[in-house]
Amino acid sequence: QVQLVESGGTLVQPGGSLKLSCAVSENIFNFNAISWYRQAPGKERDFVASINVGGKTRYADSVKGRFTISRDNAKDTVFLQMNSLKPEDPAAYYCPSHLLSRHSWGQGTPVPVSS
Repeated sequence: QVQLVESGGTLVQPGGSLKLSCAVSENIFNFNAISWYRQAPGKERDFVASINVGGKTRYADSVKGRFTISRDNAKDTVFLQMNSLKPEDPAAYYCPSHLLSRHSWGQGTPVPVSS
């Protein structure tokens, strides 16, 4: 069972930047893709960004131009660089792995944004 551990969440100001990390316990090329999702209190979990085995990235419209997903292949780690944070960005951020119909989730890392 793959383990995914998200980290890097901390309190930030609107307009600030933050970089989240997702450490994967297996070779990230074992998976079709690794994504970032987020879930604000009382809301559904929403897609944020993904990177597939070939390196192709995809973003939610709400974060395009502000967030960047990347990976360190040697360290089996996926990152989410978040810039120009907005008050609507605070949430718990998760990085699921995807292999065909199997999806594994970590515990998430909170990203509160101060008003």
